[in-house]
Amino acid sequence: MTSEQRQLRQTLIFLRTSFEAVQHSIAGRLDDPLPCWLDTSMLTLMSRELARCSQQAKPLFPPLVTEHVFIASQQCDLLLKQCPGVLSSAVCYRQLSAIMLALTNAIEQIDTPAKRRWPWQRRF
Repeated sequence: MTSEQRQLRQTLIFLRTSFEAVQHSIAGRLDDPLPCWLDTSMLTLMSRELARCSQQAKPLFPPLVTEHVFIASQQCDLLLKQCPGVLSSAVCYRQLSAIMLALTNAIEQIDTPAKRRWPWQRRF
């Protein structure tokens, strides 16, 4: 793995952890019917970083990794367009889960290339 690939992988891990922290911050309000009010400035920064990662991933990683990062970026853009105050906490929580799932899939593909994967490992 090149230093550029390692750096991008670390950024993806950082972003995934950041989205997880945001999700945990609203977890206590899942039963609350009121709209979710996320910090849109932080979400905007994370969205920009995801878009940058999506562009950088194209020449560095296989198409499947790039696709997962692109999906995460698109999901984040969708969430940002609906914030603040349009989504309930439960819907926002699920939207954050979709972003994290796409990032997790990308990171797993980077960590375990298809030719090194064991038969019992999860496939995408």
